Amino acid sequence: MDDREAIERCRDGEKEAFRHLVEQYQRQALGHAIAILGSREDALDAVQDAFLDAYQSLKRFDLARRFYPWFYVLLRHRCFKLLARPQREQADDLEEMMLFAPTSGMQREDLLSLEIALGSLANEDRELITLKHLDGLSYDELAERMGIPSGTVMSRLYYARKALAAKLTRTFQRERK
Repeated sequence: MDDREAIERCRDGEKEAFRHLVEQYQRQALGHAIAILGSREDALDAVQDAFLDAYQSLKRFDLARRFYPWFYVLLRHRCFKLLARPQREQADDLEEMMLFAPTSGMQREDLLSLEIALGSLANEDRELITLKHLDGLSYDELAERMGIPSGTVMSRLYYARKALAAKLTRTFQRERK
């Protein structure tokens, strides 16, 4: 079953068809939510709520569009809603982020340094870098997902990369001492 068929079946009242969409995208959505929120627990909540939002909004979904970019907007909204909560606490456990697989070819120490540096970036910077470099989205795709012009994406990504590079440089300089 493809996404379009699953959506059509859901619209026809077949609730079980939504399972296809959840199984297809929950892992990717969780990775994106962790990148934005920095907490696996909060990310799980945001993903679950975003899938509920999506299910409730399927009647309005334009079948000419791809599902995940549309869903990502809902997910992003849920993530930033969680970030706005005053009582929200940042994750203390670095293992909660888990953006990179341990087998990604990097030394464990370098991987940890990158995780820490990414985690210390502003949420939108971390989101941009994750979408661009881990997911390989184009500037136009980033603009669509974030709801901003491509030029703004390029500018923000430039400054996000600079911030990440500065944090990594400081980290590696401290490690060499």
